[in-house]
Amino acid sequence: MPHIHILTVSDRAHAGHLPDTTGPRAVELAAEHFPEWSADSAIVPDGIESVSSGVLAARGRGADVVLTLGGTGCSPRDLTPEAMDSLIGTELPGIAEMLRREGEAQTATAALGRGRAGIVGRPKSGAHEEEAPPPEPPTVVVNLAGSLRATEQGLALLAPLLPHLIEQLSGGGDHARH
Repeated sequence: MPHIHILTVSDRAHAGHLPDTTGPRAVELAAEHFPEWSADSAIVPDGIESVSSGVLAARGRGADVVLTLGGTGCSPRDLTPEAMDSLIGTELPGIAEMLRREGEAQTATAALGRGRAGIVGRPKSGAHEEEAPPPEPPTVVVNLAGSLRATEQGLALLAPLLPHLIEQLSGGGDHARH
């Protein structure tokens, strides 16, 4: 059974100064969109180390997908995309582009989003194939904006893609889908 981990990225929610509304909502939506999957969540503060550690911890617990919520804007503490630099081996730019494009149709400021999507646990582009494969299966990471609207819209957009992507990463999947 695939597992999806929701990682809320927020200094204020992590410190208990603000309730996390997006994380619990994302877990609810994951159960609706992926009824055969398990889901859990955590909160980390903004920052490169905290976000990358949160993603790696979820990966270590077997997460097939990690959705980060927050830290994708332009403020000084919005460093979620930078946390992906050391993690993502294979970029999935079409997913990030789709999320921005569809988000922009609802909210003009979605164009300012810097979220990324990619695969953790695959060699970086250009790496030699002879390198030993990672001991763990790959994990898909998608950065969503931290708003409730972005979370709801993002999960709806990802719902038809993630099962197929997970199937492909495990060696299955039909490449000729229409």
